[in-house]
Amino acid sequence: MIKKLTPILFVKAIEPVLPFWIDRLGLQKTIEVPEGDRLGFVILERGNIELMYQTYDSVDRDMPELGPAVRKQAGFLYLEVENLEAIKRAVQDAEVYMTERTTFYGAREIGVKDPAGHFITFAQIGGQTGAQA
Repeated sequence: MIKKLTPILFVKAIEPVLPFWIDRLGLQKTIEVPEGDRLGFVILERGNIELMYQTYDSVDRDMPELGPAVRKQAGFLYLEVENLEAIKRAVQDAEVYMTERTTFYGAREIGVKDPAGHFITFAQIGGQTGAQA
């Protein structure tokens, strides 16, 4: 049976996405794999959330047949959060692709792009509130 799901987002460079996840959203870098003077792979975690980033160059070295496929499109993540207002403050300088809306099922959502261009939707479901992002 499935125990865990961890998305991998592919990027040209990992360093530009780290402040978005670490400084703004409170994830921690738990594993990093350097490749020369840059990172080739990283795992970010917070609570039960785990996210991986891997560079195109790293994929090219590890599995060259996948290189063209990982460059074709951006990733899409949907994250349920306790407090959408705190998230909005944390990502206020990010590029918005979806302004705040309320869905037919009662979720308040916003969508921003991470610095690598991946689409990240944050959703507060129902009447949840809280102080944490």
